[in-house]
Amino acid sequence: MTKKYFGTDGIRGRVGEFPITPDFMLKLGWAAGMAFRSMGACRILVGKDTRISGYMFESALEAGLSAAGADVMLLGPMPTPAIAYLTRTFHAQAGIVISASHNPHDDNGIKFFSGQGTKLPDEIEHMIEELLDAPMTVVESSKLGKVSRINDASGRYIEFCKSSVPTSTNFAGLKIVIDCAHGATYKVAPSVFRELGAEVTVLSAQPNGLNINDNCGSTHMGQLQAAVLAEHADLGIAFDGDGDRVLMVDHTGAIVDGDDLLFIIARDLQERNKLQGGVVGTLMSNLGLELALADLGIPFVRANVGDRYVIAELLERNWVVGGENSGHVVCFQHTTTGDAIIAALQVLLALRRREESLAQARQALRKCPQVLLNVRFSGGENPIEHPAIKEACERVTVAMAGRGRVLLRKSGTEPLVRVMVEGDDETQVRGYAEELAKLVTEVCA
Repeated sequence: MTKKYFGTDGIRGRVGEFPITPDFMLKLGWAAGMAFRSMGACRILVGKDTRISGYMFESALEAGLSAAGADVMLLGPMPTPAIAYLTRTFHAQAGIVISASHNPHDDNGIKFFSGQGTKLPDEIEHMIEELLDAPMTVVESSKLGKVSRINDASGRYIEFCKSSVPTSTNFAGLKIVIDCAHGATYKVAPSVFRELGAEVTVLSAQPNGLNINDNCGSTHMGQLQAAVLAEHADLGIAFDGDGDRVLMVDHTGAIVDGDDLLFIIARDLQERNKLQGGVVGTLMSNLGLELALADLGIPFVRANVGDRYVIAELLERNWVVGGENSGHVVCFQHTTTGDAIIAALQVLLALRRREESLAQARQALRKCPQVLLNVRFSGGENPIEHPAIKEACERVTVAMAGRGRVLLRKSGTEPLVRVMVEGDDETQVRGYAEELAKLVTEVCA
């Protein structure tokens, strides 16, 4: 069944425009509360990132959940994976995250976690959507949900992150720069790395509600690159606004993306005989990752773009490591969803075990030139299905004669068509990508 409100990563849009409005959030809280309460006693955790609209939507969700008879536990600003973890440890029926991830402050959205800290099953999302179209009711006064605040949420999550590495771990002598994107990791991330002994310089950790992801974090790496060079740091770590994406910078200032990080983690697990199965990437994963893993005898499969599809594939195969080149990295041996801090810790551990730098570690993965261009469109008819675009994609694929690939896809969170071309000749790849992007622009005009 097609979903009316839920996309690939919850419900997301521009603040003040339907459905990202206070009245919809009130109804959404009620619908979610009714859906989960129908399964028994209901406790739901609510956390958020640092964007200013989070206050408004937190209050609206709280009222709706209470009206449905669900008890609410408020976490305040916390990374998305922290909410997944705390939902499990508090034995709650669900966790709600108020966040638009890597988007600017004037966007926001809602993501749900099940009581197991995983994405919601489709059937529960469908149940919530059906309730959203039903009249809102209020339980009798004696059954209204109560609201409390978890005051030690940050400390609990910091200890959880530290528990993902051996107790003997000491990063003394390691000099790192962390970019928190003025987002949800601004308190916990510096504490985790400092408590493990690293010397930490922190960037973009002064959220004011409007500066989340603003020319900082994993979507804008320039500030971190400059700081790593200026500080003569060993490496830099960049998070996105809600703390489920991580990218790095090596000591030379070069960007180390999710494909690189996946390779480093998978190789380390294999060397310690702890790699269960293979690695799950996506349609956007660089061909070089697939080839490098093949050289190590590690199986590799591609899922659709989106961490929920990576996670579904991991669960299906009973594998433990997967992710996207954008920086979603899933380490199932430690947690139930993509967790930027935990992924970063696994990379640092792998480097320590091999006694090599990040720059050295990534040399074993030779990337194929890949060009990704984003083309904005009105959001109406799917331009990818246009005959002229399909014909052009086939023509380019044939012209690359098995030495590359073409992928066009719609973003699951923004009105964008992502045009990706990959091959062994960078000049040719860029030319083809620009040609296809221009054609998409013309079709969308």
